[in-house]
Amino acid sequence: MTGMVSMLTKAEKVEKMDLEEARKVIEETDKEMAELFERRMDAVRDVAGYKTERGLQVEDKDRETALIKELSDLIKDEELKPFYVQFLQNNIDVSKRWQHRLMDGVRVAYCGVEGAFSGIAAKRFFPDGTTVPYNSFEAAYESVVDGTCNTAVLPIENSNAGEIGQVIDLMFLGDLYVNGVYELFISQNLLGIPGANKEDITKVISHPQALTQCRNYIKDHDLEIKTSENTALAAKKVMELNDIHTAAIASQEAADLYGLKVLDHDINESRMNTTRFAVFSKAENRNTDKKKGSAFILLFTVKDEVGGLAKAVSVISAFDFNMRVLRSRPMKGLLWHYYFYAELEGDDRSDRGRQMLRTLKGVCHTVKVAGRYSTADDIKDPEL
Repeated sequence: MTGMVSMLTKAEKVEKMDLEEARKVIEETDKEMAELFERRMDAVRDVAGYKTERGLQVEDKDRETALIKELSDLIKDEELKPFYVQFLQNNIDVSKRWQHRLMDGVRVAYCGVEGAFSGIAAKRFFPDGTTVPYNSFEAAYESVVDGTCNTAVLPIENSNAGEIGQVIDLMFLGDLYVNGVYELFISQNLLGIPGANKEDITKVISHPQALTQCRNYIKDHDLEIKTSENTALAAKKVMELNDIHTAAIASQEAADLYGLKVLDHDINESRMNTTRFAVFSKAENRNTDKKKGSAFILLFTVKDEVGGLAKAVSVISAFDFNMRVLRSRPMKGLLWHYYFYAELEGDDRSDRGRQMLRTLKGVCHTVKVAGRYSTADDIKDPEL
């Protein structure tokens, strides 16, 4: 009996020793992980600084998915793998929260006033940033040049009304880089004062682009038009006039901001009305994710000779770069002279890209790469 008690006590001691050893391993591992956590978050701080300087977003779902897949494949124990995936996702979520905190207060310039579509875009692309309104595209652009703001979100094209020439000209003449191109679904609405009805409206106020987007609606209802610097200012003007016969064409956000009533929804001509916005920053993003698909913005002027443009286009084609966009713009101060704006699929920093640019310089007066963006981000998203 005494021997059995001794044996049980010995077994208990062995079991206790095994438990203590296991706890010791966990404790030592946790200490190592604490050091690694600080090291990792220091690197995240550097990433946040890089993104702040270049006007890049925190979220990158494609990279997250690829990273989790790559790292989870390192786990051989299939039973443990789903727990490791959860562990990785938690790490990524913590890193994003840290980045959001670090990037809180980033100053994002846009043209317009609160409630304008550019302001809505700036806030949705940079939810942690402080949006700063300016009264012109040039003023918003220059705020980044002089360091007042970190980045500017400016429209470059509407799917219905076409290019925004003033912004394209800033791209050609200025020194800022485009580090992202994103799309915002635009829903134009007829806004009147409380008590007004759709049938009361005889005049509409809005930005020329918005009026163009809604031209069929305006024509069908025989409405007089008046232009405004932007859609939100139009809404503000209608609120100040307090006239049941005058309405603004603007966003739902503008209606909420100025206490107006939505008299008619989605009056734009196209139900796919989308505006593309470029993000401008002083620093160039040289670390685009090639796996996501990339494009770059090319600005050039051709020699004043027969077939000048054809030669330039032939060079681009010879190196297998597909042009998503090609437009001409008049040059300031040079009558009947033009520069060309192109968006090319691919990487201008690849061997083929560098060769193409070198060859292009031989047939053009000037060649400028204004920036690059991921084509995976260039997707219509009605939820924006």
